[in-house]
Amino acid sequence: MKQTTNSILMIRPVAFRMNEQTAVNNYYQKVLDGLLPATVNAKAQQEFDTFVEKLRAVGVDVTVVDDTLDPDTPDSIFPNNWISFHQNGDVALYPMFAENRRNERREEILDLLEEKGFEINNIVDYTSAEEDGFFLEGTGSLLLDRANSKAYCALSPRADEELFIEFCEDFDYAPVIFEAFQTVGSERKLIYHTNVMMCLGETFAVICSDCIDDKKERKMVLDNLKENNKEVITISEDQVNNFVGNMLEVRGADDKRYLIMSAAAHQSLTAEQIEKLEKHAEILSSSLDTIEACGGGSARCMMAEIFLPRV
Repeated sequence: MKQTTNSILMIRPVAFRMNEQTAVNNYYQKVLDGLLPATVNAKAQQEFDTFVEKLRAVGVDVTVVDDTLDPDTPDSIFPNNWISFHQNGDVALYPMFAENRRNERREEILDLLEEKGFEINNIVDYTSAEEDGFFLEGTGSLLLDRANSKAYCALSPRADEELFIEFCEDFDYAPVIFEAFQTVGSERKLIYHTNVMMCLGETFAVICSDCIDDKKERKMVLDNLKENNKEVITISEDQVNNFVGNMLEVRGADDKRYLIMSAAAHQSLTAEQIEKLEKHAEILSSSLDTIEACGGGSARCMMAEIFLPRV
């Protein structure tokens, strides 16, 4: 199984703004005072377009789908939470915590991918769990080590343990389960998505091990990564706040590996971390300041990796 892909799905926003329904447990979101909604959306579109341009310039195959004004989906720019694509032609659809995010699931996106020559054999649909109040938000909640058939998941209101185990059974992954926390005011609160504090590359892993408060769990997660010969590069909680954990390794032209991140993430890496990362992949960054502030997500969340076979 491949760990990285050259093909990415991205959704261009039309009414991007801070989503009040996700802010209840995404503590990375901020209100940008004094900016009109239209201005926020225009800035987000500009950041999105520049980002796509940079990816395409190095040979990443980006499928861009425009969002629609109706229904209202302020977070549609983060498609990796509702869908994942797999090498055997399976597509998984995920149950979403915020009601207005459930409208992001659009069947015509699958039709479009098939028109582009991707093969979809089977849809595994977990969305009925929403009715019972259980959620698992795609590769935000699940970090897939596809090559080693392991899935990492930090449990949270958006990542249910039983659902995660069900996913692992369906897709043949060994589950690695833990809890990750961030400091909010004077409290330690669960981090809403695993991919904020951790990134898995082919030959490396970036992780904020300080977020895993339980020492046994922390050791277990690090042991799992080392067992698969990943170079573990640790980051600080302050760096997590700058979305350093929210990165993705992709392949460009000639199968070259790139590590994609935001400008804010890139700027908050130390020289030593950059040196370690660049042994594995070339860093490619783009400014996503508006998207990060209002959306509480960054580069990784904006890219749904397409591993589907080609017809």
